[in-house]
Amino acid sequence: MKHLHLLGLLLLSCPCLLLCTVTPVVVGIRREAEALVKWKASLDSADDSFGSWSLANSASLCRWTYITCDSARHIKELSIFKASLNGTLDEFDFSAFPQLKSLYLLDTGLYGTIPAGIGNLTSLVMLEIHRSPYLRGAIPRSIGQLKHLALLHLTFLGLNGTLPEEIGNLTKLEKLELHSVTLTGSIPPTIGMLGKLQELRLVGNNLTGSIPMEIGNMTQLQIMELESNYLEGQLPGTIFHMVKLLYMILSENQLVGTISPELGNSSLWYVDIAHNNFSGVFPPSICVAGALSAVSAGHNGFTGIHRQTFQNCTTLERVDFTANNIVAELSDCFSEHPGQLKAMAFSQNQVHGTLLMDRGEDFLCNFTHLHLLDLSSNALHGGLTKCFWDMQNLQFIDLSSNSFSGVVPFSSTCQDQLKYLFLANNNFTGAFPLGLKTCKKLAVLDLGGNNFSGTIPSWVSMSLPELNFLRLSSNMFDGIIPHEILQFRQLQVLDLSKNMLTGPIPDDFRNFTGMAQEQNNNDFTYSDAYSYQVKIQIVWKNADRLYIVVIAGMAGIDLSGNSLSQEIPNGFTTLLGLRYLNLSGNHLSGCIPEDIGNLVLLESLDLSRNQLRGEIPRGFADLKSISNLNLSTNMLSGRIPMGDQLRTLDDPSIYSNNLGLCGSPLEDCVSSSTPTQAETSLDEDRETLWFYCFVAAGFISGFWLYLGFLFRSETWRYSFYQYVDNMQAKKVPSW
Repeated sequence: MKHLHLLGLLLLSCPCLLLCTVTPVVVGIRREAEALVKWKASLDSADDSFGSWSLANSASLCRWTYITCDSARHIKELSIFKASLNGTLDEFDFSAFPQLKSLYLLDTGLYGTIPAGIGNLTSLVMLEIHRSPYLRGAIPRSIGQLKHLALLHLTFLGLNGTLPEEIGNLTKLEKLELHSVTLTGSIPPTIGMLGKLQELRLVGNNLTGSIPMEIGNMTQLQIMELESNYLEGQLPGTIFHMVKLLYMILSENQLVGTISPELGNSSLWYVDIAHNNFSGVFPPSICVAGALSAVSAGHNGFTGIHRQTFQNCTTLERVDFTANNIVAELSDCFSEHPGQLKAMAFSQNQVHGTLLMDRGEDFLCNFTHLHLLDLSSNALHGGLTKCFWDMQNLQFIDLSSNSFSGVVPFSSTCQDQLKYLFLANNNFTGAFPLGLKTCKKLAVLDLGGNNFSGTIPSWVSMSLPELNFLRLSSNMFDGIIPHEILQFRQLQVLDLSKNMLTGPIPDDFRNFTGMAQEQNNNDFTYSDAYSYQVKIQIVWKNADRLYIVVIAGMAGIDLSGNSLSQEIPNGFTTLLGLRYLNLSGNHLSGCIPEDIGNLVLLESLDLSRNQLRGEIPRGFADLKSISNLNLSTNMLSGRIPMGDQLRTLDDPSIYSNNLGLCGSPLEDCVSSSTPTQAETSLDEDRETLWFYCFVAAGFISGFWLYLGFLFRSETWRYSFYQYVDNMQAKKVPSW
């Protein structure tokens, strides 16, 4: 009986215990719903995707958009992605979400600051705020209270201020990315306390000072990206204690000094230290671990590469030492067995020697995996061999600005992969290379600045149908421009300047569709596994410049410095995409085409030093984009047209040596529409003369009319005749 009494009491207490347990949960969920609805109400506006956020719908909180709940129906994840919030976080009650583990605010349009209250999210593991450029202020120090945080991503925000020292309190942090949030100041030494950190990305900020020594304490770090800041000083020796480091990207800073030989102690796979001020000899130990795949060390001050540096790099795929001061024999930089090497860029150094190895074999023949080769602007000499054309994977070759010579070797095959070929500014001789006839995929061909001679072959447009850029300037090509050259459908830049070409300019531009309209920005960035910008040499606005061809909207023709004759073809005026046209220094005659004003995108026009006649067409006033013009040294006449853009070209020299031209910026024209003082005086004299003529004519006419009237009177007529007889009688002499 006693046991039954105890059992009854237990059964009566269970509902009370259950009620006591459930009530806090319900209250907590209610508080979460109220906090979200209150925050929504504080926003200037929120799009329709937040329609479910309502207290009337609080029983279905876990079904609200952007919300994920745990098993107890508490919110564990708030993920708002590409939703228009248009408001701040000021009214967000962070303390209402003690169970929140993930907060993602991506492309939301938030502005204001990150409140200090964010430190109340004590269970938070993942925090990511992305692409809200109007979210300003500093990273709050309370961020250090998030003891469980494993991932912190703040990217593309408008923050300012420093990285707080409290960041070191996040000892469970594994991934830290603060990308393009305009941080200032230095990296705090407390960052070394992040012993579990695997990825550190502080890219695109305004960080200054040196890299702290304590960074070496992050022994679990695999990725370190600190590029695009203003970091200075030397690399701390402790950085090489991070034996698990795979990616080290420090490019675009102001780091100095030499690279320690200890660099090879890690398992580095990718090293990018480009655009700094490093100097000395690059260390030979970089490949000790045998895992290195890519080294980008361009735009520094390295003076040499140890002969053994890349000898054992069997995994190496890319090497870039562009724009250093390296003095070395080319064959000393690499072994005869380059392994998997796909990209080699040593442009703008003092690399010397030939492409031949010690045993007389061509240096390139062993590089069967090579996709990109840039040895431009060095001191290399000698010739090329046939295997130059037989490299199956090669897409990009730049050997320009060296001292290579001889005839470009012939091969009956050209690999389909070849797209970019630069042989400019060397001493190559002979005819246009016949080996190019089978390079069907070629997009850029630059043979300028050599000693090529003979005629331009008629097959060039049919055999190279995908060509976008053709530069043959500063050679000794002669004969006429073949009519077939106008068959290029994709050509955007044609430069045949400074040769010995004669005859008329072909007139049929119907197939020149690459210049017939404004070009979209085609991507001329060479890209295999790595990005490499293609650059072309263009005479632009009277200056020889090197252009990155990412801006492939460029379209132009340069035929200057030849002996071309006859008239300027009307067909030029159909190339509406032209941005520059240079026909100067020829023997062109006739008039400037009337429809020249159709070229509304034209920025630079040079027709100087020809024998052009007639007036400058009125259509010149329609050249809305023109900023560089030269019509000097011709035989042009008449008034210079005026337009909004032409008025800005006020240098008289652009019209000089045309004796018949007048108008701004030259002397005023003499015309009826604007009479001078002499013209006005002459007109007045003419008016006076005509007045006296009319008076005299009136007097004479009146006299004869009056005389005629008297003769009609018989009495007057008899008296007049009697008077005449008497006068005659007086004059007759007496005998």
